[in-house]
Amino acid sequence: MTGRGPPRLNGAGAGGMCQFKLVLLGESAVGKSSLVLRFVKGQFHEFQESTIGAAFLTQTVVLDDTTLKFEIWDTAGQERYHSLAPMYYRGSQAAVVVYDITNQDTFARAKTWVRELEKAGSPNLVIALAGNKADMANRRMVEAEEAKAYAEEKSILFMETSAKTAMNVNDLFLAIAKRLPRNEKQPSGEGGSGHTLVDPAQDEKKSGSCCK
Repeated sequence: MTGRGPPRLNGAGAGGMCQFKLVLLGESAVGKSSLVLRFVKGQFHEFQESTIGAAFLTQTVVLDDTTLKFEIWDTAGQERYHSLAPMYYRGSQAAVVVYDITNQDTFARAKTWVRELEKAGSPNLVIALAGNKADMANRRMVEAEEAKAYAEEKSILFMETSAKTAMNVNDLFLAIAKRLPRNEKQPSGEGGSGHTLVDPAQDEKKSGSCCK
């Protein structure tokens, strides 16, 4: 895997298109919708209304001239919507489980989501754990080392993120993209609903050869 340019967000690749369903799970108010809004539109709203049921957005990532289109389902975190979650994660190729680094209870809830995905999710589901609100590190209740150790134990991706500052938001979705299979090509359609970005070259060094 040499001689390639850095991955891009949005745009179209010459090597065809792969579509992947991705679901976001986590307790209410951990910042799921804010992460998606930052990834898809490059925006952040200080006061984000709670999601009712689920919201749907799309965004594309170009890797090795192949366009990977994420069909993103942002699920509501309130307990009364929990029974609806299987509708969204079944058939998904990727899941982002989000917790708030300033709230230990949301980390415990994230572990519950991971266990549920392991039992009921797709066999080859790519799971990423996101410790959001990293910009509020002065109020931290969940240590990064604790979450990293848990992620390594579960063999899932882990990054701390900040939807507010954009820290690691694109990196998280690009890391997921690199773990997804790209062997089923589909005719190129419309791109994502977001903006075009170029990821730093060092992101490739972190991922190794995880895509097969």
